[in-house]
This record gives sequence, structure tokens and C-alpha cells, in this order.
Amino acid sequence: MEKVHLLTLGCPKNLADSELMLGALVRAGFEITLDPDDAQVLVVNTCAFIESAKKESLDAIMEASECKSRGRGKRLVVAGCLAQRYGAELREQLPEVDVFVGTGNFLDLPELLRRTESPEARPIPYAGAAHLLPRADASRIKTGEFFTSYLKISEGCNHKCAFCIIPRIRGLHESRPLADLVAEARMLAAGGVVELNLIAQDLTAYGRDLEPRSSLAALLRALSSVEELHWIRLLYCYPNFVTDELLDTIAALPNVVNYIDIPLQHADDRILRAMRRERSSVMLTRLLARVRARIPNVTLRTSFIVGFPGETDTAFERLMDFVRENEFDRLGVFTYSHEENTAAYEMPGQIPERLKRARRAALMEAQGAISLKKNRGLVGREIEVLVEAPLSGNTARVRGRSQGQAPEIDGSVFLKGEASPGEFVVAQVEKGLSYDLHARLCERLSIEQEKVAYHG
Repeated sequence: MEKVHLLTLGCPKNLADSELMLGALVRAGFEITLDPDDAQVLVVNTCAFIESAKKESLDAIMEASECKSRGRGKRLVVAGCLAQRYGAELREQLPEVDVFVGTGNFLDLPELLRRTESPEARPIPYAGAAHLLPRADASRIKTGEFFTSYLKISEGCNHKCAFCIIPRIRGLHESRPLADLVAEARMLAAGGVVELNLIAQDLTAYGRDLEPRSSLAALLRALSSVEELHWIRLLYCYPNFVTDELLDTIAALPNVVNYIDIPLQHADDRILRAMRRERSSVMLTRLLARVRARIPNVTLRTSFIVGFPGETDTAFERLMDFVRENEFDRLGVFTYSHEENTAAYEMPGQIPERLKRARRAALMEAQGAISLKKNRGLVGREIEVLVEAPLSGNTARVRGRSQGQAPEIDGSVFLKGEASPGEFVVAQVEKGLSYDLHARLCERLSIEQEKVAYHG
């Protein structure tokens, strides 16, 4: 039995692919190991969304290559978006890689590894845009904490954002059948998952391509019937398709948290049009007002790109003003990445990297002040917290997250008190920092109390 070590880079969508890849390998007779030196097969699941992600992926491949050279009979696999986008070039540049597997054929990895036993049968890298739509009956080895999971509801994207390469890698949008998603959610819940985070290139596109036609709101209503799921969260909703029905559904369903991630990308009208996004900041302001009016106490997350070609000082100041006026709860900022085969690649007015970094720092500083004010406003309030882990070396303190904190990206709640991972507790906030909260555990909730809390 050969052992396999898999490293995942990039977004949660890549993590979901890795879990399916591990499932296929285990079903084929491979064993998983966390120690790369103990593995006969090294897999790097890569990201190629922006330049920094590509560099991280190449660095990881080089490290895996060095590990391969330390042991006899080891094989190296490069999977994911980098292989899909640059497979042919990488095959020439990286002869030490035994298998390239793309975003559309990664479940073929066991068979491709068998072919490497014959050097003349070395697999050819996958070419073109493609994705593999998950199925509930596919083997999936869940990684990470047992109590939280991602659920990929669709693949691909139909939008033509000027800065984005994803449609050229993953292809056009395709929704999973609603019943299939509910079946997978039930399986995850049976395994102890209490928090489900919905992911896709665009959640709001869900269901429009199905027959009969469906919607993200309909999917939420179906998933909410899985009683063991206490938190269902939406990550990445395209602003143009955030409907009143969706907002009202989030507000009405007790186990769908009042949290919505709507990447806006910019707020200057000229830059928005150049990006091929929304037409005006006025429309975005109306959308935010509508979200806040229809979902009580909503946590609003967004992201912006600074340094897009043609972004003047005036355009950037408009973005700064927009952020200060709308006071987002959570905000991520990316510097524009100059990606070939995108519409923005040949645009005039490319911004120097130093200026991009300075603008990012300025916007993050403005958001830091907003976040600090909001978190200080929570002091004295009681909040529900999902416990994640004890703090190292201190059994009387644990780390968790509130409903307004998505895994890995939104900060933590540090609790005084003892509780187990995967447990829900009530805590009183004692201190608010820019991105984290400190609180005192007040009550550990039973299953019945949790149901009352979520319906309350």
C-alpha cells in the first residue's frame, strides 16, 4: 500500500477538490500520511488565480521536488489550476513531475499514477478550461475540523470580469442538482458537521441552468431541513443577482446565519465599467441598504481590488470614501494582478506595484479603524460562539468564532472557560480588537437550547 501526502493551496474550492482527490486515492488503495518524507506519492494541489498564488504554487512544487529527490521511488503530482492553465509549459520545464492533473480530471489520478510505472505512458497534461462537478456519492475524505465543512454547490463562471482568469481555467457555470446537495449535506451532518459554508465561483448563479429551474433561495430552504446543521453560511454572492427573495430567505431561516459575502471590487464608476462589473457606486449603495434593511443585524463582507489599470488618485479616494461611508463588517483588499489572457492585461494605465501596495495598506488601515469601532461596540453583549480548539498551553481558554466570523478569513473569539471543539456556547464580549474578540464563557448550550437559540 503506497502512502500519499497532499498539500492544498488557494481557496476553499480547491480544498473541496483535494478532499475528493483523497477519496479517490483511498478507494484505489492508497494510504494518507501527513509526513511528506513518509509518502511515496506527493501531490501539490495548486492555485493560479493571481501572480502571488502562482509563485506560492511553484515554490511548493520545488519543495516537493526536493522531498522526492530524498527518497527512492517517490512520484510527484501537480494538480489543480496551475496544471490546468500551464500544463503543457510546466511539463517541459519540470521533468521531475510525474503526473499533471487538471481541474477537470483529478478523479483520474489513481489510474494516471498506475500509468507512470511505464515511462513511455507518462500522462499528457490536461488542456483547456474544464471542471469536475462533485457528486454526493463520490468518495470524499474530509480534512480539517470535524464540525465545519465547505459544500461546493456549482462550478465555473459565466461572468466576464476584466481581471479574472477563472472562466478560462474552470469553464462556464454549472449547478449541482439540488437533491444531490441535500444528500451530501446530510452525510456531512451525520459525520458531525454543524457548520456548512456554501462555496462556488458565484453562489447567486445557482439553479438558473437546472431543469426545472431553481435558485439559491430554494437551495437554502432545502438545506435548512437538515436539523443537525446549525450554521449555514454564504461565501461569494455576485452583487447583480442578490434578490429580495434571497435576502428574505436568509432572514427567515433559523439556521442560515445573517452573514453574506458580496465582493464589490471597486466603487469608482469608471473603474467598475472597465472591470466589467456593476455600473455605478449608487447602485452598490442601494444594494447595501437593501441588504441591511431585509436582514436584521447582518454581517456584510466584501472585497476590493486596488491598482486596477487606470485607477487614478481620485478614483482611489472615491473607493476610500465608499468604504468609510458604508462601514463594512469584514473587508478584504487585493492588489491588481497583471494576468495574461484577461481583458485587463493590455489595458493602458498599468499601476506600479509600489503604489498598489501603498493603496492596499491605506484601505486596510481605514477598514481596521471601522472594524475596531464595530468590535468595541459588542463589549458587554452576549453572542453565540462555535468552539474550535483550546489555546495552546492553557486548558482554561479556548478559541472559537461567532456567526459573523467565517472560517480562516474573519478573525476569532478568544474565550475564558472550558468547552469542547464543535460545541456551541454563549459568551459575553469583554474586549474588542480590530479583528478579534475576547469574551467570557457564560453558558454551554445543549442541543435543545441550540434549537431554541436559532429559532429565537
